[in-house]
Parts: sequence; C-alpha cells; structure tokens
Amino acid sequence: MLIHPWDAPHDDTEWQRWLDDHDFGQLVVNGLDGEPPHVQPLHFAFDAESGEVVTHLARPNPMWPALLANPEVVLSVVDDYVYVPGPWQAGPEQPTEHGEPTSFYAAVQLRCRTHVVDDPAGKAELLNRQVGHFQPEGGSAEVGVGLAPYGRLLSGIRGLRLEVTGVRAKFKFGGRRTAEVQDRIAGNLAGRAGPRDAAAREHMLRRRPA
Repeated sequence: MLIHPWDAPHDDTEWQRWLDDHDFGQLVVNGLDGEPPHVQPLHFAFDAESGEVVTHLARPNPMWPALLANPEVVLSVVDDYVYVPGPWQAGPEQPTEHGEPTSFYAAVQLRCRTHVVDDPAGKAELLNRQVGHFQPEGGSAEVGVGLAPYGRLLSGIRGLRLEVTGVRAKFKFGGRRTAEVQDRIAGNLAGRAGPRDAAAREHMLRRRPA
C-alpha cells in the first residue's frame, strides 16, 4: 500500500482509535504451493494495549492448512471510502473539467503472527472477549466449557490470537490539497450526503493543520 507523507497517520493513536469503531476486516493468508492467498471476511476485537487481535474461525474453514503452514498473516480493514469527482479537486488556476477524480479512504493493515487456540477454556475466554467488545450491554449467556447453550459449540471453532508485528495505516483525504480546495470538497461532501460522505468529510477537516 502506497502511503504518501500527507496520508500517513499523525501518530499511532489515530489508527488505533479508528480500529475501535472499525472491527470488521479481511484476514489474508498466504496460499500453499503457488495458490493465490486465502481471504476471509470476519469480525475481530483489537486491544491496543496488548497489541493483540482476537477472533475465531469455523473448524471446517478451508484456509486452515495454509494458515498452519505459514502463521504470518495480514488483517486488512478499509472504510470511510468515497469517490471524489474531478471538478471538486480542480485548483483555482485550472478549468474545473481538468480536476483529477480520486478516492478518499481510511485503511489499516496489521501484519500479525498467528497463535491458534484449541483449548476449550481458552476458546471460551476468547469468545467472551469478543462478545464483550461487540455487546458491552450484555444480553448473551456467558461462554463456558460445559455450560449451555454455547459450551457444546466450542468444538466447532478454533480460536485465533493475532500478535501484531507491523502496521501500515493510511488516511487519504485530500491532505495535499490547498485549504481552498479542501473547503470546496468539504462543502460538496456535505451537499451530496451519500453513504460515508460525512465520515470522509470529518477525516479531512480533522486532519487539516491547526
């Protein structure tokens, strides 16, 4: 992923906070014997303090052989993406039709070392962490070995603890454009009010120099 200086996160806190609210991504695992990579969409819970991601996969998932053969994986998360029409980006010296269309988006790629959890008690602890992240209000029974209703389902999954070993993060929201052009884009995003336009606008305005 190409990351220009103006698209790089201001600090680690920026991408960590973004992941707090963006907890669905794609787990990418190297293929075996020249096969293409395996890609699995999934929910996950990220703990910035420990530098660990927890998730799980069904035991019949076909990516297990490749994952066990090479535990180095990438967890990729992309959101807040919008299309920016060319005229919005035209500089004051340009005809509007010469402006460059582009995409705005936020992306975080976590390189991870995988640790598989097969112990039933360990899997129960991992699942309770995930449910606690997604359902802080509660409402679901606790997962425990031998406890109804979820204890009998533990054998059907394998847990994953992903130790984060590297991070590439990007917030591409017109960072190299002038304040005049950014103001125009912000106004047009507000006027269009399409899916994710508000989030993209917030990123662009938040990341402007004070």
